[in-house]
Amino acid sequence: MNNINILANGIYFPKKQVENEELEEKLGLERGYIEKRTGIKNRYYAEEEKIEDMAIKAVENLFEKFAVKDDIGLIITATTSTNILMPGISNYIQKHLNLKPCICLDILAGCAGYINSFDIAKRYIDSGDVQKALIIGVDKLSQIIDEEDIGTAVVLSDGAGATLMGRVEKQNHSKTYISNIQADGDKNDILTYKCGEKIYMNGKEVYKYAVTKTVENIKEVLDKADMNIEDIKYIIPHQSNLKIMKAIASRLHIEPEKIYTNIQTRGNTFCASIPIALYDMKENGLLESGDKVILLGYGGGLNTGSILMEI
Repeated sequence: MNNINILANGIYFPKKQVENEELEEKLGLERGYIEKRTGIKNRYYAEEEKIEDMAIKAVENLFEKFAVKDDIGLIITATTSTNILMPGISNYIQKHLNLKPCICLDILAGCAGYINSFDIAKRYIDSGDVQKALIIGVDKLSQIIDEEDIGTAVVLSDGAGATLMGRVEKQNHSKTYISNIQADGDKNDILTYKCGEKIYMNGKEVYKYAVTKTVENIKEVLDKADMNIEDIKYIIPHQSNLKIMKAIASRLHIEPEKIYTNIQTRGNTFCASIPIALYDMKENGLLESGDKVILLGYGGGLNTGSILMEI
């Protein structure tokens, strides 16, 4: 089994920021309603940018810090809001970077798409077919918001996050990496999006799912790794709603600070939320070599996935 490292991270947000007061006035909500219900203070809306442009800009931001583009043999893009079905967003990135030959995949797995993409890339690297992989999460949700649905209208944000993963041959030990990815199609009607329509969410059912299946999934991945929650420095979840993340912490009997959150200033960017969180944590010095973390994705599908890995 080959060790992998996260070599670099990049992000991109549109210039337009939308604060709570603007939405509360527009939607006829009392002041303070949004932050109290979601934890969010600010979000981003794309105006001119296309979804593929945001993905490319996140990758460009990554390569400002890590200029080596050699040996990238795989690009995977996770998204939920694209109307581009062919060619995929990954192909646009490949063309922009002039990476040839290269495998290009777009993944539709709801808000767990980045987790699925990360795990697929890890398996390609393990096989020896790929040396490095680019994994991108990107969503342009402002274009598909149903303004009559307060449950989604106040939380959704646009953005992109990119991760460069690479194989590391020489290590003193084998790095921990365990994944637990599942789907439950029987409940696929509680969170949906169809091209040309608006996002639909059954808020009560999504909350119930998000605070039960995620906890079960985390416990299972810990069992697989023969570890306890005390061995984990951070859980890095999809930034869905601050109440959901606090509920997950409560059900795991851990302090809330052990679950990393940046939804307050970033909003809910669906597939982009975990790579954006990884970027912010790295920039703020929260992650060090040897730390064990759990990446947690959950959302439409229903798809739930966790990855327990050593940084």
